[in-house]
Amino acid sequence: MTSLVLKKSFKATAAAIAGFLIAKHSAANGTIEVASSSTDPLIGAVDSLGVEASGLADFNLAGMAPVRLGGAVAAGDPLTSDANAKAIKALPANSTQVRIIGFALAAGVADDIIDYHIAPGCLSKASA
Repeated sequence: MTSLVLKKSFKATAAAIAGFLIAKHSAANGTIEVASSSTDPLIGAVDSLGVEASGLADFNLAGMAPVRLGGAVAAGDPLTSDANAKAIKALPANSTQVRIIGFALAAGVADDIIDYHIAPGCLSKASA
């Protein structure tokens, strides 16, 4: 069976990002930095090697990839970033756009590394 992978490289800013953590787009075109919020412009999880400051990181833009969890998730949960760039279950908030990197392909708890189906998007709900 053939697995097609769509990859893109982005340059890290002045800070390194550890493996399996979530990165976000930074202000300068084509650069990334560590994610710290569910409202960040998330790109996905850095591969197992991570990326050094000012280094290049390859991201899978389609298919699946591994990510480190920041809390308990169930298979099928939408995933976003916590304050430590770890994946948590995304919950829509009133009048707030919550960014997601995709959907959990397995259940897990904090610090587990699981695969996720890459499906970037946003969750939101109208204010009450």
